[in-house]
Amino acid sequence: MRIAICSDTYSPMTNGVAVFTTNLAVGLRKRGHDVIVISPSFTGKEHRHTDRATGVTNYFLTSKRFHLYPDQIHEIPDKKEVLGVKVPRLAYKNGLWLSTRPRREIKKILRRFKPDVIHLQTAGPVGLGVMSYVKKTDTPLVSTGHSYPDNFTGQFKFLKPIKRPVDAAVRHYLNSFLKNAEYATMPTELAIEELIPENRKRFKVPIEALSNGVDLSAFKRAKVPSEIYEKYQLEKKRPRVLYTGRVDPEKSLDVVIRAFATVCKKLPEAELLIIGDGADKSKLEKLVESLELGDNVRFLGRILPPDLYDLYRTGTVFATASETETQGIVLIEAAASGLPLVAVDAGAVKEICKNNNNGYLVKPKDEAAIARSLLKILLDPDRRKAMSKASLEIAKTHDLNHTLARFEAIYADVARNNKS
Repeated sequence: MRIAICSDTYSPMTNGVAVFTTNLAVGLRKRGHDVIVISPSFTGKEHRHTDRATGVTNYFLTSKRFHLYPDQIHEIPDKKEVLGVKVPRLAYKNGLWLSTRPRREIKKILRRFKPDVIHLQTAGPVGLGVMSYVKKTDTPLVSTGHSYPDNFTGQFKFLKPIKRPVDAAVRHYLNSFLKNAEYATMPTELAIEELIPENRKRFKVPIEALSNGVDLSAFKRAKVPSEIYEKYQLEKKRPRVLYTGRVDPEKSLDVVIRAFATVCKKLPEAELLIIGDGADKSKLEKLVESLELGDNVRFLGRILPPDLYDLYRTGTVFATASETETQGIVLIEAAASGLPLVAVDAGAVKEICKNNNNGYLVKPKDEAAIARSLLKILLDPDRRKAMSKASLEIAKTHDLNHTLARFEAIYADVARNNKS
């Protein structure tokens, strides 16, 4: 099949949508499909590039930087100091790239490519351009929803007084991209219930919970090479709490750090490893300093595979306090690496983290409960071993190969129905 995957975020960005879109494109190409990806350019200029390693052709659209949000590619520099005082960061030099001419450029690309189906991942400018093309050409469209309203509104504190009506407006906007497709998916049933709380039958478009999935051949339990410990200056047998992902406000990493401070009182040799970058990094580094955690907390920054695979394996337990996950690819990656999980009972997390099975679920923002849960796992080898085994079993149900096969069937159905 000829498949066009369209997204406002794409590799080398590090958010869940970019990771899934990349995995989807590469996986479908390996299965013999003709695949293109349309996304904003990271240089600002429209261009085309075919990756020799994967065979995927990328069309990058004319774009400009949105300086109020980081691009999730470059490391965010420390805040500037003026007379010894760190100035709050209002803009980012390496801001997020947004497409500026999506309708015209997407129309030109898709008319030339003539896709059998289009798979839309986001509701930004690229999404608007795709919707315009689909309405005029009647091309089969599959849409996947990856976001809650809070993923957007939670970034801006000034919206707090009017957050409820703004969330309602954002929910309506996100729903419109699903309602105008032939078939819609979201990563979990809980994500669907959160975004579409009304009677499902009134939604009219078929919508299915379909895991983003991970490549279980990459994320698996295995021996960590000594070079990894040396490269990142890690002690082999140190009890290690691991977090990977964006270091942004909605991830609530401050809750994890405060909980970890309690852990260190009973287990002073414990280490918290934070892998990723984001807008909250400077604030969290200051919090670590104020809690006098010293070398117990380390920020490694943005790390890509294959090192990322091995760093997962150095962990003892994975922890997150995020309340806005539609699924949480990092949770699946951690489970596939054999790590017990500690997370909050919010969003769709409990479909990956099963309480008292492969980890613990606690109430949002409950630092004491997170600390207790971490200590239970860190101090009990038998419990840790049992939860590790359970994580591996749960991860098997999120194999990327299953996700790819199901999307192939969906594409074939909507293409066939469109012709008839």
